Amino acid sequence: VFVNDQFLNWDPEHQIKVRIVSARAYHALFMHNMCIRPNAEELENFGTSEFTIYNARQFPCNRYTHYMTSSTSIDLNLARKEMVILVLENIVFDEHTREVDYSDKSVTEYIPNAKILCVGPHPKNVIFLACDAFGFLPPVSELSPAQTMYHFIIGYTALVAGIEDGIKEPTATFSACFRAAFITIHPTKYAAMLAKKMQKHGATGWLVNTGWSGG
Repeated sequence: VFVNDQFLNWDPEHQIKVRIVSARAYHALFMHNMCIRPNAEELENFGTSEFTIYNARQFPCNRYTHYMTSSTSIDLNLARKEMVILVLENIVFDEHTREVDYSDKSVTEYIPNAKILCVGPHPKNVIFLACDAFGFLPPVSELSPAQTMYHFIIGYTALVAGIEDGIKEPTATFSACFRAAFITIHPTKYAAMLAKKMQKHGATGWLVNTGWSGG
């Protein structure tokens, strides 16, 4: 196995120490590039990690498990402070041999002008994107705090052909906080936290329709 000790979050007030245990060298390299690398002194005094990520190589998850839709799974346990990845993601397959092309970086291109340290002020605008395939939403809406919480909770968008697997006709969908599969507490808690932050920092909420307008 390959082990990386690194940091998550550039903000020193919220930074945590993470240990990544990988069965493959390419995943260790991927995480080495993705996370924040400690310098020699920080690594020497790293101590015990606060969170552990395990990558289980090509071991697939059981597709017959309830709610499981593929052999790829990313499972998070905040109580144990562990994550298990049964997964290949952001990679390109050879369409004939089905082998992974690790030299192809087309979906994980490095950003050359990234800001380091990656810490900035609170945003003054919070933008929700919704692909409305039915023409209900206007192109751009300025939201009140209550409307911001409402749209954040319902997470309305549409699944459209060519983007979502198996979709041939536009289908309305709702995903709490726009990421229902990943949230760990009730959506209203996140909405209340969002509204509180926006009120504190004077931020404005916007809903931008990336789909159809006026039918």
